Amino acid sequence: MERVGDARELVLGYVDALNAVDEAMRVAIPSLERLADVLGLVHSRRISRSGQVGTYSYTVHGAGCRFVSDNDTEVDVDFAADGSEIFDLWRLRWYGLSLPEPLDVTDQDLRTAVRSLQPLLTEVRPGWFSVAD
Repeated sequence: MERVGDARELVLGYVDALNAVDEAMRVAIPSLERLADVLGLVHSRRISRSGQVGTYSYTVHGAGCRFVSDNDTEVDVDFAADGSEIFDLWRLRWYGLSLPEPLDVTDQDLRTAVRSLQPLLTEVRPGWFSVAD
């Protein structure tokens, strides 16, 4: 059960880190209404596909963006068609492995942890999750 507890803490840490990224990006780019707007700024060439914003470097990819903090913690997120932030188990595991004290948990433990965090998290499609409004 301790592994599921670790996985739960990892998921909550990811959500906190994602919120910190969102806040930092909004401070650095005041026109940003939501994190997904980064994609539009890149497509309109108002910002580059990769760069540095505050204490984060970022790289836009496909339907999402990877943010790396100054301590090398990685938060990778995709954006749904409605602009909501979505993530899967792979992104959660990668976040855990990038922590200053890496945390490696199984997909099964992550699934159990994510389910235990409903209604905070919602499964928006099989294997993809979003923080509930």
